[in-house]
This record gives sequence, C-alpha cells and structure tokens, in this order.
Amino acid sequence: MDFLKKMNEAMTYIEEHLDREIDLKHAARIAVCSEHHFKRMFSFLAGVTLSEYIRRRRLTLAAFELQSGEERVLDLALKYGYDSADAFTRAFRQLHDVTPSEARRGGHLLKAYPPMTFRLTIEGGNQMNYRIAEKEAFRVVGIMKRVPIVFNGVNPEIAAMWQSLDMEKIGIMKELSNTDPIGLVSASTNFSEERMEEKGGLDHYIGAATTLSAPDGWTSLEIPASTWAVFESVGKFPDTLQDIWGRIYSEWFPSSAYQQAEGPEMLWNEMRDQNAPDYRSEIWIPVSKRL
Repeated sequence: MDFLKKMNEAMTYIEEHLDREIDLKHAARIAVCSEHHFKRMFSFLAGVTLSEYIRRRRLTLAAFELQSGEERVLDLALKYGYDSADAFTRAFRQLHDVTPSEARRGGHLLKAYPPMTFRLTIEGGNQMNYRIAEKEAFRVVGIMKRVPIVFNGVNPEIAAMWQSLDMEKIGIMKELSNTDPIGLVSASTNFSEERMEEKGGLDHYIGAATTLSAPDGWTSLEIPASTWAVFESVGKFPDTLQDIWGRIYSEWFPSSAYQQAEGPEMLWNEMRDQNAPDYRSEIWIPVSKRL
C-alpha cells in the first residue's frame, strides 16, 4: 500500500539519522501525514512507541561500535543523543544489562534490535462497517477518572466508573444527550505515550454527547467541530470490540485516505445485555484527510 511505502521511507530517514538529531516533523512529512498520526500509527503497527524504538536502535548501534572500535563512552553518548556519559551508561545498562565498559570487554550477551519495516498482511478480507460523520462542536458531560490502560478483557477501573452511576445520574445524562451518538457514551483522551506497551493511563469520561451546558458538579470535555470515522462492532463483548479497534489501526488507516486527528476516541454501547452474541457498539475516532 502507498501509505506503508511512505511509512517505510520515513523509517529509512530515521535510520539514517540515528547518530544525529531526528526531525520527527520531517519524518511525518515523508509519510504524508501529521506528526500526531505518524507517532500513533507507528505505535499501533510496531507495538512500541516511536521514542522507545529510536532508543533501542541507537543503543543497538552503540553496542556494535563498543565492540568494534575504540571510541570513548562520552563520544558515543553524545553521538546517540545523550547529554552525559552517566545518562548513556544508565540507558545502556537498562537495555543490555551490562555497562558500556563491560560490553567493550566482550563475553556478555547483548540485545540487538534490527531496523523495522512495515508490511500489510492480508488475513482473510473480513469486512469492516464504517461511515464518515461531520459534527459541529459539542461536549461530553458526565464523570471522569484517570484509569490504567488495559488491552484485553474488561478494564476494572472503567467498570467501577459505570457501577458508580445510579439511576438519577443516568437520567440526568440521558436528558442532556441531544447529539449523536445519542445515549450514554465513553470518551478516552490524554493517552500515555507508552499506550501500545500497555503502560500508563488515559482520561476516561462517561457521559452524554450534548450541546447543552454542564450542570454544577459535572465534568465537561469540550470537543471542537470534527470529522469522525464511525466503526460498527457486532458480536461478543468486549472481544469483538477490541478486535475491531485493533483492525482500525492495522488495516483501515493504512489503506484509507484518512489519518487520525487530535481528539478523544469515543465509544457508544447499546443499552442491553452485554452477554448478547450480537451486542452492538460504535467506535468514533476523529480523522482528517491525509496530507
């Protein structure tokens, strides 16, 4: 796919600049997308953050040079973006479990992370139902909590948020709901950079999508006018939903004309038994046309 070709060209640029400053805005321009989308897509495709990948590649090259040359540790530290020999040594030990001096003497196991390239693997042509929706500015009014990132199964912190809602609070949110998605929605934003390593957290909102003002005591997430890609999930909850969420980034974005825009990811679930085999959800992701 053309997008993956451009991503790989951006990866070549990064590889050629590991021993100097890397301009991530320039890398994103090579990939013909925004820096925000470039970083997010890299994380979803690679399973690690871009900064962690760059760190691993630089420390891999540094280990090679320690074993084959006589460069001072300080020179290698500066070459690969560290301000001091001490900072470089700490990072080197964290990855390789030995110090640079021990690595130079030989006899120790070191870790090597090869350059990364992306390929699209076709696994069966399962359809994805989606639509593009234009929405004016609105807000999500409800409750908010910082929760840990959980990939598989039910997030216990989010489940506790839902359990904290009584019928009075649910009734207030339903009265506020006056724009799609109608009913109660979840919105997630401010993800930790280590999201794809299942580390860190996110700000999670449960509330109503509305153009009305938030009542006293309620939290409000302001969302500007945006274009949204809306994906349908029908099946066992939450397994089907989590599968669709992963395919959005591994299949849909690389092959579509859209990139992810800044803004929260929203989830709408129908209000019925979540054990139903045909349980229906919608994933809302803000998008823009690729550059």
